[in-house]
Amino acid sequence: MPPLFLPRVIALAALALAACDKTSTAPSDDVHPPDSSNEDASGIIDTLAPAPRAVSSGFWIEVSPATVSLAPGATKQLTAIGRDQAGGKWSVSVAWRATGGTITPTGLYTAPSMNGTYRAIATRVGDVQADTSIITVGGSSGGTPPSGVSFWVELTPATVSLGPGAVQQFSARGKDRNGTSYGIRVVWRASGGSTSADGRYTAPSSPGSYRVIATREGDVIADTALVTVTASGGGTGSGALANECSRARSEWIWCDDFETDRLSRYFEYDNAGGRFTRQAGIGNGGSSAMRSVYTTTPQTSSGALHLAFGRTPQAYFRTVDAGTANYREIYWRVFVRYPAGWQGGGADKLSRATSFVSGSSWAQAMIAHVWSGADAPYSDYLYIDPASGTNAAGAVLTTTYNDFSHLRWLGAAQGRTPLFSSAQRTAWHCVEAHARLNAAGQSNGLFELWVDGQPDATRSGLNWVGNYSAYGINAVFIENYWNKGAPVVQERYLDNFVVSRARIGCGT
Repeated sequence: MPPLFLPRVIALAALALAACDKTSTAPSDDVHPPDSSNEDASGIIDTLAPAPRAVSSGFWIEVSPATVSLAPGATKQLTAIGRDQAGGKWSVSVAWRATGGTITPTGLYTAPSMNGTYRAIATRVGDVQADTSIITVGGSSGGTPPSGVSFWVELTPATVSLGPGAVQQFSARGKDRNGTSYGIRVVWRASGGSTSADGRYTAPSSPGSYRVIATREGDVIADTALVTVTASGGGTGSGALANECSRARSEWIWCDDFETDRLSRYFEYDNAGGRFTRQAGIGNGGSSAMRSVYTTTPQTSSGALHLAFGRTPQAYFRTVDAGTANYREIYWRVFVRYPAGWQGGGADKLSRATSFVSGSSWAQAMIAHVWSGADAPYSDYLYIDPASGTNAAGAVLTTTYNDFSHLRWLGAAQGRTPLFSSAQRTAWHCVEAHARLNAAGQSNGLFELWVDGQPDATRSGLNWVGNYSAYGINAVFIENYWNKGAPVVQERYLDNFVVSRARIGCGT
């Protein structure tokens, strides 16, 4: 947990209880920064036999690993090979550069002391073929390039998961050491699928990992995005998730793809005065989804969905299943998308699972929070923050909802994905959480998070509820509460909400 995160959450969430109860301007494409094709290269490596010299979409450079997280000052060996459409691998001579930190002629990268997101770039010598490894240092964004690099290409989004045939819009800008963005003309290519002249990418029908490459026109500098095409047709931007609930699996407790109006099934639906509504055409692959409009007013909810299931202590908590099971373990997933101009981090709240345990109040035995970080540099990341409403032995201490004075905070964990950064916006992202209560007398509870199918945060060894067993996890909330209010009036989108007894994944 960052040093100021928990106090902020407690203080601001306490306010939420009151409400809950009940860069510089880029020049045009005709403006170019100084040519960088003659920059001093960090080094050249020559491995085995040379690759074919043809420059076409049938051959590309591949840097491994494509993404890496490092501590400040840590090192990582990067490698580059040539690949062709027939599956062949070729050794290539490449020049290495980095937008932060240093890299040797053999590809050994050393992270800088400043936290940030950087790129290590391998450009084939005498060619325009290039690939990029995205390096996150210290778990946050920002930083400046070293003196050896004055200009580079930055492609967004840097990583994306798509279904077969799905479409993703990419964009590329020039960046310099001063943080200035430049409009540049680029040549778009892809190692699989197809790209249009304006960066609109269409995924191939075959699952796998592909690269979209933006090379500055008439230059050798380039950047690369990593595209994962899922076998199931799930993932961000996939139209295959429309009508997902018609293919619901037997272990699913609840599914809402918002193609059908199921809002009356939630025991509470807060439409925030019409600012949280179901709308056609805004969802995954052009399907229906929920749209939440945020205002700048502090302590104002922008809508919520409150779902109950399993055994509950009150009839008010209307369940979507038989209402007889004590769930000790559940998974829940929702897709979220932010527009390109989004401001202000993650909007505080996203979801939580909880256990209601009182016949006369909203007292809780546990809460599994999924929310965003506080101020920069934590604001681009999700956090998981488990809390207990019992003492270590299992006696329920809480008497109301969000009874902070009686909660035991078990330790937050920051996610790895800068989900709310500019590079991650406009694409749909799959956020799945898993909460497992501890066995009686043991500290073996678990809370974990995946983003786009990849592990993002984990808290294990939790004594979540002591020996308490009268009720299990019986509610999941989707929330749009921003404690301080949004910096500007803006909106986000939510789709494909599933609660399950087993892993859900990012597609059916």
